[in-house]
Amino acid sequence: MAPIPTPSEEPRDDPDAYVGLQAPDAERRAVERGWSTVRKLPPGAIITMEYRFGRLNLEVEDGRVKRAWKG
Repeated sequence: MAPIPTPSEEPRDDPDAYVGLQAPDAERRAVERGWSTVRKLPPGAIITMEYRFGRLNLEVEDGRVKRAWKG
């Protein structure tokens, strides 16, 4: 049986630091800081609730990040 892969450590990054940034700048910063997936969402988007290690969610309205959270 193959071993279960151990994910690398999630970035030590505060999602609240992305609030207010222009969406392209926030995406670029997130990738530079080690987030494996960055998901841009419109306000009120219907999304799945599973936690995805290494993913940063950005709620974007009028080109700016309104809310950010892990998973």
